Amino acid sequence: MIFVQLNKDDFAYDIHSLVKAFYPSENVSVCAGEKEPGESVKLFFTVAYAPQEIRIVMYEGGDRKLQERMFAVEMEKRPDTKNRLKRNLYQMLSAYTGQSLPWGTLTGVRPTKIPLTMLEDGRTEEEIRMFMSDTYLTSAEKIALSTDIAKRELRLLHQLDYETGYSLYIGIPFCPSACLYCSFTSYPLSAWESRVDEYLGALEREIDFTAEAFRDKHLNAIYIGGGTPTTLSPEQLRRLISKIKNSFCFSHLLEFTVEAGRPDSITREKLETLREAGITRISINPQTMKQETLDLIGRRHTAEQTAQSFYMARELGFDNINMDLIMGLPQETIDDVKQTLEAVKALTPDNITVHSLAIKRAARLNIFREDYAGLSMVNTQAHLDLAAQACAEMGLYPYYLYRQKNMAGNFENVGYAAEGKAGIYNVLIMEEKQTIAALGAGSISKRVYPDGTIKRCENVKEVALYIEKIDEMIERKRRLFEEM
Repeated sequence: MIFVQLNKDDFAYDIHSLVKAFYPSENVSVCAGEKEPGESVKLFFTVAYAPQEIRIVMYEGGDRKLQERMFAVEMEKRPDTKNRLKRNLYQMLSAYTGQSLPWGTLTGVRPTKIPLTMLEDGRTEEEIRMFMSDTYLTSAEKIALSTDIAKRELRLLHQLDYETGYSLYIGIPFCPSACLYCSFTSYPLSAWESRVDEYLGALEREIDFTAEAFRDKHLNAIYIGGGTPTTLSPEQLRRLISKIKNSFCFSHLLEFTVEAGRPDSITREKLETLREAGITRISINPQTMKQETLDLIGRRHTAEQTAQSFYMARELGFDNINMDLIMGLPQETIDDVKQTLEAVKALTPDNITVHSLAIKRAARLNIFREDYAGLSMVNTQAHLDLAAQACAEMGLYPYYLYRQKNMAGNFENVGYAAEGKAGIYNVLIMEEKQTIAALGAGSISKRVYPDGTIKRCENVKEVALYIEKIDEMIERKRRLFEEM
């Protein structure tokens, strides 16, 4: 355990995130007051705030003093104070562990926001490099990556009218089975099959409200995600997509994505249904092409099914297909990753999203960690470099990036795309430049105001509760989107 004691409750979240980045497998506790750290503590920090300075002391085993730092701050200047605090804490942890983090003190999920904002303000790439290096101690490689992606995002975002445009997310929270690492809002279809139509009925009421609330706005992108939307039957898919098409104006629509996701949920009839409905982009997500890993993580399909689903989609005319891969899966070596990349290269997808495994609290891999304690999960820069090289060889370029808590190797997720095939919704959800109306269980709507302020409202996660409280979900949206 790592214990951090504060003399007042300030910057606790930032401290926890940074310490956790160095010690992802340790229990980290950050609290204000005089609480004792206990006997099992590995490292113990005290952080004392004063109006003009901060003092950090680091102990090993709870009592052996290792380092002490005192530095001047102006507490009323909170962003600057936070950055100074994180830099000093980072340097103490880095000196103790001998470890540096590729993103430095950056612990947020959207690091490309920094270079994107600076580019919009007319700043040069050298100014971006110096700012990110000095302020956040970010590595040269990650600064270059985030700046390159920000430039691509900027070109993509110039297609959009933020004032009159919006995007739509629709969540289908059902899956064929739960993956070992997953913490998304999803439920096994076998347990909910009898209530899927009821769920769609509630969703249709949300669609009706949203279409009316946004009748004077321009719909730019639609994303049906999950879960696994293709757990729906062909009839249910037709019902949902027909409802969407009959409710919204598509005159300004640039992209309509459906996550086909799990190959074990895909059939020719479902793909034909999507194709006939005019879906422009789909995802067929293997995560890995190693069969032993698929079996271990609970993906009830074969690597061959992935390829078959892909070829079927191509045969039916889909020309913008994404594939998700995960680095750091249990028991996978870098040679396994090479073999997966070679198998995917043979398919020539239009997009590849390379994820670094992130184990959330709600994932089975975390809840039942004792059962999986012996599993090896390794992710390194070499893994990500290998994936980047393979994508480059396929003519795919990085176009969006985000990070998550508890991510293997403290790295990132990167989306790669062929020219003209970048996922517009993916950029919008990361950069928070446009209002997104999110429908369905567990979804989160975002209203982006002209001054950049963002307000959110959440739908309940549990399917039965969502159905029961659909009027309340609509009322939440009414309050968020009134006077749009």
